[in-house]
Amino acid sequence: MLKIGVSSCFMYPDINRTVFGPKSLLYFEKDMANYLSRKDAMPILIPDLNDKSILEDFLKEMDGFVFQGGTDLSPTTYGEKPIGRWQGDKQRDIYELEILDFAIKNDKPVFAICRGLQLLNVYFGGTLYQDIETQFKTNVEHRNAKNYDTIAHELIIPDESYLNSIYPISDKLYVNTIHHQAIKGLGSDLDVLAISKEDHLVEAIMWKKCKPGKVLGVQWHPEFTHTLGGLIIDGNPIYDNFLSFCRNS
Repeated sequence: MLKIGVSSCFMYPDINRTVFGPKSLLYFEKDMANYLSRKDAMPILIPDLNDKSILEDFLKEMDGFVFQGGTDLSPTTYGEKPIGRWQGDKQRDIYELEILDFAIKNDKPVFAICRGLQLLNVYFGGTLYQDIETQFKTNVEHRNAKNYDTIAHELIIPDESYLNSIYPISDKLYVNTIHHQAIKGLGSDLDVLAISKEDHLVEAIMWKKCKPGKVLGVQWHPEFTHTLGGLIIDGNPIYDNFLSFCRNS
């Protein structure tokens, strides 16, 4: 059984919350749990532990790591001041960067989703648009809080992209889009694997200093594929790619 370490989403104390109001919560969303679970693959939520020596022992047991979506990265994590209300989640940044550092230094497979892609970029020295609408100006709707995972846009996968080994070249490739932040400055030793067709924002990346595809991130949410069904690309092949590295690492 493969052990897939999944970085936690954080929810902080809220006295207006009926259950666990004064407590911090660690979680992942149900669609993500279903997406990552296979007969030979068990997702394991990685806790944010006070004792880092115990955390490292846990990480050593994992066959690969998934970094999921959620709250924004703090701009201070990549050396910028927050604009407006985009403060981000510094505590989660610190927690996840420690896990990612372990994965990279120990040659473990990484699959980074949405915020995870942005984390991967920042880990390698890249920067982000804190708010696409404010800083980039595009006619593409990349996020709609009400419609959430029911909106999509077209993708361009270059001929030389590793993603062509996962998704055969097609006339039209669509992905869901649930993000208001995006890659601005690309991190060191990263390849761009896909871009948004209309405005060319980065949609997928991989690290070049390991086997192609072993450390890979996407801006879309493959775990939500079922919402739009055949209108967007299947989320399973890209996860199967990750699992193949976990089995052979």
